[in-house]
Amino acid sequence: MRIAQLANFVGASSGGMRTALAELGGGYVDAGVERLLVVPGPVDAVVETELGPVAQVRAPRVGGGYRLIVEPWRLVDVLERFAPTSIEWNDKLTLLPVAWWARRAGVRTVCLSHEQLTDMFTMRSGKPATSRVSIALVNRLVVRSFDTLVVTSRYAQEEFQRLADAVDCPVERVPLGVDLDTFRPHPGGESEPGVLRLAHVGRLSREKSPHLAVATAVELHRRGVPVRLDVYGEGPHLGELEEIARDAPVRFHGYVDGRVELGRRIAAADISLSVCPGETFGLAVLEALACGTPVVTADRGGARELVDRRCGAWAAPDPRALADAVLRLAARPEAARRTAARARAEEFPWSRTVESMLAIHAGDGVRLTQPA
Repeated sequence: MRIAQLANFVGASSGGMRTALAELGGGYVDAGVERLLVVPGPVDAVVETELGPVAQVRAPRVGGGYRLIVEPWRLVDVLERFAPTSIEWNDKLTLLPVAWWARRAGVRTVCLSHEQLTDMFTMRSGKPATSRVSIALVNRLVVRSFDTLVVTSRYAQEEFQRLADAVDCPVERVPLGVDLDTFRPHPGGESEPGVLRLAHVGRLSREKSPHLAVATAVELHRRGVPVRLDVYGEGPHLGELEEIARDAPVRFHGYVDGRVELGRRIAAADISLSVCPGETFGLAVLEALACGTPVVTADRGGARELVDRRCGAWAAPDPRALADAVLRLAARPEAARRTAARARAEEFPWSRTVESMLAIHAGDGVRLTQPA
């Protein structure tokens, strides 16, 4: 099997997508697959790596540290030389002409959807009605362009299922995984007796809802709860978040270099806040759970599907409701909630995700029973 992974619009801040690409690519190579990764870059180049060749296609900057391939025919030249048996898209908004080329060439096409477009654009634009109309048209085009559409949660599946059924496009649900060795409990870390330590990890942009996490900490502080929120990540809305925090005990640490160090910091928290209601999966949720840190999330979205009553809590995406959820979770015995968090994460090894994706690339469908 020869799999080409196409990653367009991947920037310095797209950590979740980069993690998925690396973990899936490594799993493919370990299974004996020949793998090509295609990414946008400043110049055309091909670099050999231990996970197979990486082909960089010249692409302009489009803001936010991102590059975007805008000449899909140049990517076709790369693919014709590699001669894949299957191609995996990690961005369904761009490069659709490549999917049409692949269909004519008899190459299998798999789209791994990383976002729920309706909610993402609503959160960015504040115009839900306009978003629904235009995105429905995009999604109709998507389900007609690929052999299989892969989603990571039931929440993400809802956006496509009816449209996909109408054109007989299979929709497979394959949850992502977590690196259980890198993200693990670290007993005996830094502590502040009597202080409820919260953590938030993610890009500081509106569609990730960091404003809601900060506002939740501010609400707890207003109630007189001894609390501290550590925010890990960078993005365009740092100034807005600092304004929301004002004098509340919220610390912005920026980007943390090194996944092991990030894991240590998450493990030191009592509770992780991953409260975005439009998250299609929630790798940050799984990484926190793997560190033994229970999670408070919104009561809808893909992240909610990862959190059960043993390892976390959820509430409406409102600071007051989420603050109540934090206090309910904090009242449970610490050892029990940390043990339950780690146990939940262990249900999502990357090996399970890789095996499911390989079955799809082979045209066999998903062979594994996925976690509930």
